[in-house]
Amino acid sequence: MISQQEKAAAFEALHARAEPFIIPNPWDLGSARMLVGQGFEALATTSAGFVFSQGRPEGTLGRDDVLAHVRELCAACPVPISADLEDGYGEDPEGVAETIRRAADAGLVGGSVEDAKIATASPIYEFGEAVERVRAAVEAARSLPFKFMLTARSENFLYGRPDLDDTIKRLQAFQEAGADVLYAPGLTRLDQIAAVTASVDRPVNVVVGLPNTQFSVAELAKAGVRRISVGSALFRKAFGMAVAAAQEMKTAGTFTFAADAMSFGEINGMLGGAATAPWNVETTPS
Repeated sequence: MISQQEKAAAFEALHARAEPFIIPNPWDLGSARMLVGQGFEALATTSAGFVFSQGRPEGTLGRDDVLAHVRELCAACPVPISADLEDGYGEDPEGVAETIRRAADAGLVGGSVEDAKIATASPIYEFGEAVERVRAAVEAARSLPFKFMLTARSENFLYGRPDLDDTIKRLQAFQEAGADVLYAPGLTRLDQIAAVTASVDRPVNVVVGLPNTQFSVAELAKAGVRRISVGSALFRKAFGMAVAAAQEMKTAGTFTFAADAMSFGEINGMLGGAATAPWNVETTPS
């Protein structure tokens, strides 16, 4: 069994590498175990992928729901896990700090705090308040008996505020507050990303899989990126394929989608079971 301290040390070391690493985003235990089986060295949760997998829209799950989810993932996976903790699930800085402490207790060795609150008329937190929330999260992280990698996110570009100067100002302030990783989702140009990485001295995470963010690892490395995530893209891909299959059944009355589906045995074997089907299927006409 790998201890939380060992996972934390491994996660910190990943951020110190010269080349960026990919941290994909599972939405449940099955997808997490699949990604571990593919050789990824760390995982990050996706708030959108998780809430959609529960049959609910974005912004309708609370802290207890998310922490129960991450506790299950952390207990089952031998790699470091960081969580999308949205705005910290706190009405004030102390509430954000409490989320970090509880996140660590659930087994996480990292987590992100956003400067926006979902489903509100003015989602972006005022600058000073945003910084105080990050500072409280950092102080809680530093009180832990291991290195908890705190990621601070500036959400401007996701909420119709494509102000690069303000985004950089916020990230620099989050750095000054002690954040370990910085993140501005929604940047769509490599020159924007390079401007962000040049303006700070902490590892920068970039999400790909959003519209107009189809950058390669090599391109992002050249722009100074250290960590690459995919957000809800894996879930949206899987869900989209299921929707397409459902539409084929409903409208055409055919089932061709099953032809290139993964086999039962392949999935079962990937998750630790026998790599054979539990039934016999004739493959040639009688």
